Order: sequence, then C-alpha cells, then structure tokens
Amino acid sequence: KRFAGQSALLAFLLIVSVPIILPYFWMIVISFTARSGGVSTDVLWTSCAVIVPAVLIYSAVHLLAPSPRVRVIAALILLVAVGALLAALVGGQLHVANYRFLWRTNIIEEIRSKATAGGQFPSVWVAFRNSLALALTQTLLILTVASLAGYYISRFAFRGREAFLQGLLVLHAFPAMTLIIPIFLILHWVGLLDTIPGVILVLTTIELPFYVFVMKGFFDAVPWDIEMSAMTDGASRRQAFRLVVLPQVRVGLIAIAVFAFIRAWEEYIFVRTMLIENKNWVMSLYLFWVSDDIMGVDYGIVAAVSVFYVLPSLLLYVFCQKYLTQMTIGGIRG
Repeated sequence: KRFAGQSALLAFLLIVSVPIILPYFWMIVISFTARSGGVSTDVLWTSCAVIVPAVLIYSAVHLLAPSPRVRVIAALILLVAVGALLAALVGGQLHVANYRFLWRTNIIEEIRSKATAGGQFPSVWVAFRNSLALALTQTLLILTVASLAGYYISRFAFRGREAFLQGLLVLHAFPAMTLIIPIFLILHWVGLLDTIPGVILVLTTIELPFYVFVMKGFFDAVPWDIEMSAMTDGASRRQAFRLVVLPQVRVGLIAIAVFAFIRAWEEYIFVRTMLIENKNWVMSLYLFWVSDDIMGVDYGIVAAVSVFYVLPSLLLYVFCQKYLTQMTIGGIRG
C-alpha cells in the first residue's frame, strides 16, 4: 500500500513537471539548432522527445534509488543514450553559431544594424562581470548582516523586540516596486545613480528583512545550553558565536546565500531603472537588448544568451540543492 502511494505521487510529480521543464529544454535546443531563418519545429519536437523521457527516467531513479552510485551510473547511461540519439536524429542541424556572442564583442550591433556599430554596446563579458560583482557583493552583505542581526534578535531581549520583528514582516510584505521613483531620486541626490554600488545598496536593503527573519528562526533552534557550555569553558561570546553557533546554522547560511545570489543575478526592474550607461549593464539588461530588435528577433542568439545567463544559477543550485531541500539545523553533538 505504501509503495502504491509513493508510485502515485511519483507519477503525479512527473506529469506536473513536464510543462515546467519543457520550456527550458526548448531554450537549450533552440540555442543549438536555430538559424537566422527561424526555428525548426521538427528539430525542436524531435529533440524534446528524446530529452524529456530521459529526464523523467532519471527523476524516477533519483527518487527511488537510495544509492548515489546508482544515480551517477544511471545519469551517465542516460547521457550517452541521449547523445547518441540526438546525433542520429538531428546531428546535421546542431551548430554553435548562436554562441558567437562569447567571442564577438559587437554582436548586438550586428543584430540591430550597422547604424549602431562602433562599440556602443558592451560585450557579454562586461555584463557578466557586473552581474557577478553585484550578486557576490549583495550575497556577502546579506550573509554578514542577516547572521549578526538574526543572532542578536534571537539571543537578546531588548525593548521593542516584538515590534521590530513585526516591522520586518511588514517591510518584506510591502511591494518594493512602488518605491522605484523615490529610490531613483534618492540615489540621484547622493550621487549613486547609475552605479553598481547604488544598486547593491538598494537591493540589499530591500531583501534584508526576509533574510534576517529567516536567520532568527535558525538561531532560535540552536539550544542555548551549548553556547553557555562554551562560555563556561572559557570561550568569549564572540568565540562561542563563531565556533559553536555558526556551524549549527550552516544550512541556513548556505540557503540564504544561494537565494540571495540568485535573486541578485536575476534582477531586472531595478537595474533597468537605475543603470543608465552601457558600461554598467548586467546580464538581464544584455539579454533585453539582444532580444530587442525592430527588424525581428534572432531566436537562436536570444536562446543562447539565455542559456549562458541561467547557467551560473543552475550550477549553484545543483551543488547546493541538498541544503535547500533539507533546510534543517545540523545535528548537535554532545
């Protein structure tokens, strides 16, 4: 009976996941098959008919097989099988011309027209560098402030503590988009408009209330006794925090780091409003200008840029997924 219930749940999840993952497969296939004339629907559906079943099979193996070795072997077998089938069915249509933006710096000028030639638009590597600086700096700031603030709120009873916690929830629930114009004016007055540090400051301030509240919950779950034991043995509060408490909330730190990085990496509205000069472009703006062409959209290049744009977030999620799915406090040793 239990096996039947698990099988029914697995079947339901697989069916629901197909329409969710299908657009991502289309994006990948289009990036390697589309030409300037457009997208071949035959190649698109043929490739998806090969890839989607393989992913569903691996999902079933991942859920049912407890051994990591079995999962790795299954993944390798499926990769070989998918590669062989794609080579046989659509091998003649595969190419990497749509990824030429990686080594041709004036690709946007080529797409939009010769009238814009002359280096008016930055290369993808400038946008990538700006996005990476934005995401990493914001993640570091959020980790530092959220961990310290969450610890203080969790461990110390100060006047107005409950009101402060309620204020954090209100700030998180408040729609930040309504503040774009006031924030724009403030950044202009302080000289941070059209700068990466200005955007980092704004995004960090907007995201912090949620992460402080999350870290407060993780610190609440760490027993006060182990911290007191460390201080009784001669450790200072700072040493107890760094050597005893922080390791217990490692999962929470990694989780908010991943979420903060992805949130900063995918940001569009605020960077579109506050970053004006082309030298300050981030990847979301680069993707917008690649796809914005009144003469017609080159879907192959747009898909290729999208794959390149998604790749860092995808890799980060793959390597940290066990922390995101568990979201529990690490075991406490006696």
